Amino acid sequence: MEHHADARPGLLRRAATLALLCLATLIAGCGYNDFQRLDEQVKAAWSEVLNQYQRRADLIPNIVNTVKGEANFEQETLTRVIEARSRATSIQATPELLNNPEAFNRFQQAQGELTGALSRLMAVVENYPNLKANQGFQDLRVQLEGTENRITVARNRYIKAVQDYNVLARSFPTNLTAMVFNYDVKPNFSVANEATISTPPTVDFGGGNRPGGAAPGAGNPAQPAPPAPAASR
Repeated sequence: MEHHADARPGLLRRAATLALLCLATLIAGCGYNDFQRLDEQVKAAWSEVLNQYQRRADLIPNIVNTVKGEANFEQETLTRVIEARSRATSIQATPELLNNPEAFNRFQQAQGELTGALSRLMAVVENYPNLKANQGFQDLRVQLEGTENRITVARNRYIKAVQDYNVLARSFPTNLTAMVFNYDVKPNFSVANEATISTPPTVDFGGGNRPGGAAPGAGNPAQPAPPAPAASR
């Protein structure tokens, strides 16, 4: 009897170990480790997106100050850039934002508005030869273009990382693991937002937008057409 009593704790320990091994195998087979790996990839990709957005935000004050030195430059265009930057930087990009579709949408909308305002600013600058020839402004412009390219690359990497995570969260049987551990589908940059960003701005180079109020071609006004000759009788 004593021999059987002494053996019982050992059997219980082995049974518990076996149960833990089975549970670990079951969890691994249902994608638990894959969720951890892909979640880290999403976080890393998102950090790079934020880094590039911050890089752009840091460039804008210098760009605005340089443009302000140009006489008669459109104040409305500058104001839109300043206000758009203020809205974009006022949104706190906390880790919770990645799991909150509404907050994520507000964030991407604010960044999209800033992209549009900057695109218009650069288009309007084309109408100011002195500003275009300013070496300081040209250096800032090159930096901005490089940053916009980095933003595009970072966003594409984030989109891919989120797609991989969401496919895992929706697929069977890993969707069961997602339900058990509350791994919700993550929000992503929308197709509509991508289309808005890639659409060039419409710029009116009319009289009110040019230095001195001159419209394109104002120095060579079109001459009225000569009257048609009278028909012979």
